[in-house]
Amino acid sequence: MARQPSRFVAAAQLSVLGGVAAAAILLAGTASWRLDLLLVLAALAIAGDLTAASTAAAKLKVSGSFFALVLAIVLLGGPPAALIGVATILVGWLRWREAGHYLRQNLVAYAVFPLACGLAFHYVRDSAGIGRGDAAFYVLVFVTFVAALALNFTLTAGYQSWLEGSRLTAKAREVLVPLLPTELYNAVFVVLISFVYVRVGMVAIALLVVVLAGFQHLLRELLVSQHRSNQLASLQLGMMSALLHTLDARDRMTARHSAAVARYSREIARAAGLSERDQELVHTAGLLHDLGKFTFPDRILSAEAPLAPDEWRLVRRHPYQGAKIVSQVAGYGPIADIVLAHHERVDGAGYPRGLAGEEIPALARIISVADVYDVMTARDSYRKPVSSGEAIDELRRVAGAQLDARFVEVFVELLEGRDVSFRHADDADFDAELALERRVHAYAAGQP
Repeated sequence: MARQPSRFVAAAQLSVLGGVAAAAILLAGTASWRLDLLLVLAALAIAGDLTAASTAAAKLKVSGSFFALVLAIVLLGGPPAALIGVATILVGWLRWREAGHYLRQNLVAYAVFPLACGLAFHYVRDSAGIGRGDAAFYVLVFVTFVAALALNFTLTAGYQSWLEGSRLTAKAREVLVPLLPTELYNAVFVVLISFVYVRVGMVAIALLVVVLAGFQHLLRELLVSQHRSNQLASLQLGMMSALLHTLDARDRMTARHSAAVARYSREIARAAGLSERDQELVHTAGLLHDLGKFTFPDRILSAEAPLAPDEWRLVRRHPYQGAKIVSQVAGYGPIADIVLAHHERVDGAGYPRGLAGEEIPALARIISVADVYDVMTARDSYRKPVSSGEAIDELRRVAGAQLDARFVEVFVELLEGRDVSFRHADDADFDAELALERRVHAYAAGQP
């Protein structure tokens, strides 16, 4: 649940704004107040904000006003740049109508980063005796752009992360990293415009208008592409979820069993020291490992008597069928490989390919351990459940033949240190384990 800003937060935001205003007034005499440049940069900043593109997933607005603000920082100084920033947010509010606490935080961000970066820029320039014609001046412009970008993102996305209870690093991967190449090009353009302005004056602003218009167009295209990627991910992953739920309606254990296997598998991978990426891969594969059973006729799903040879041949194909479905999702090839191999045995007597030992992907061997254990202990299984202790004995009995002995022992240690609800995963929730919205965002960002 998202946090609700308290009166203390509002008071803190207003205090920061008051401090920035006082500092800007005290330091106003150190800045340039060239009126024509101030008005043009203010107009460009406001126009950039009014035509901003939004990232719905991250609830952040990506604005072209940043161009004009960085130019104000380096050409005018901190106080004029902060004034432009505050004016930009106030005018933009007439269109965007953010909640009061968002308005205050945006005012904080657009007042703090121009003033702070402006003061730092001019302090370094004056202390080092750097002139506008020096190469060091333009290096300093580039560095200031990067610093302003980092500070602005920290203030805006950091506040959003605090509200959501999420990590700022995750927000950076979601929003900032995809835009970073574009922003670095923009830094070069700001350096170029600064260079032209120093040489020929206001003519450089015409170049800025062209660059700003191009930036807004490219940004919109990027975010539209990202939105389409999210839609595709939602459709593809949602379809697999729907297939499993449909299968669960025919065979009541499937969804819960898949959730339990996913949960157990991730815990085994973590305890075995595997990477976070492998932990996520095995968890996803655990959720989808029985997807191929969707092709089973009801007589097999509900069979209480031994299967006929032709029925058994059909059963042995379900890893292949599941892998085939999963592989249709772009980037899910590694998961499909795990699904395909989850019924292989370390002695080579498994199916569908008869792989043995290290030929079987390690993550598939983990799923095999979790799968066997849950089938033995679950109350909704097709067989009479046994106690956790009895299941552990069976896991150890088949270790080295059916199951990987290393992962069996890792899992046994986990089971012996956990409570009954973990040892008997009757409460495993497929939808909770799937966390579809988070998985869609990860998939759209290229993280299966």
